[in-house]
Amino acid sequence: MIESAFSHLPALEPGSVWLVGAGPGDPGLLTLLAAKAMAEADLIIHDALVNEECLRLARPDAVLEYAGKRGGKPSANQRDISLRLVELARSGKRVLRLKGGDPFVFGRGGEEALTLVEHNIPFRIVPGITAGIGGLAYAGIPVTHRDINHAVTFLTGHDSSGIVPDAINWEAIGRGSPVIVIYMAMKHIAQISANLIAAGRNPSEPVAFVCNAATSGQQVLETTLGEAPAAVAASGLEPPAIVVVGEVVRLRPSLDWLGALAGRRLQPDPFRRAGGKVTA
Repeated sequence: MIESAFSHLPALEPGSVWLVGAGPGDPGLLTLLAAKAMAEADLIIHDALVNEECLRLARPDAVLEYAGKRGGKPSANQRDISLRLVELARSGKRVLRLKGGDPFVFGRGGEEALTLVEHNIPFRIVPGITAGIGGLAYAGIPVTHRDINHAVTFLTGHDSSGIVPDAINWEAIGRGSPVIVIYMAMKHIAQISANLIAAGRNPSEPVAFVCNAATSGQQVLETTLGEAPAAVAASGLEPPAIVVVGEVVRLRPSLDWLGALAGRRLQPDPFRRAGGKVTA
């Protein structure tokens, strides 16, 4: 049945590159195209955020090459990674560039694709489930709810230099977006919280940090915007994490479906809350 599901899909051809999103963690969230690429690739260049369970789906003789980038740690130069894709494709390899989440959502997929275009390398983009949607869903937090928000803003917590981006209009986002989802924000949460509060957000507004989303190591910290820096410091939690600011966080006691599988009793009234805490 799996083979028949693959039969109508395009093949990863020699001399080409597929830029593929692996989703937030759970290998079950891979698309059919992503799974087919894993089965056909001669060489897989993967990021740090790709779950090792996903890599087990690689062809037995495929070469796995790590090209992860983690803040504060030695990592490959982005230009070198892009040119490596060109080199491998020109050697006739079937190249899979595997990225956590979605390659075009804060994943540098656009930069790598432009390099492939520059060097006339055929490529395909295979979208993945981004952590700002899928990771929150695994924590029981919907990114939208029609009784709460009709808009959501996705932003990054740091730019290419590793600092909070100056180009973000915090006042506009703080005043205009009922729900804010922030990638790579844990390290700079004190500044980000201060920016949002200065923009008019209520310090008591709920915030959740979802660490190692959609994996067996997932942990969730529920707190408030004003208390977020101290809560993160006290929790001992480490990145990777996705952060969500907004009233949708109050739905978690009712929609924590993973917690329910482990015995948590879900609340029929989602806006009745106890104090925030870290949960697995």
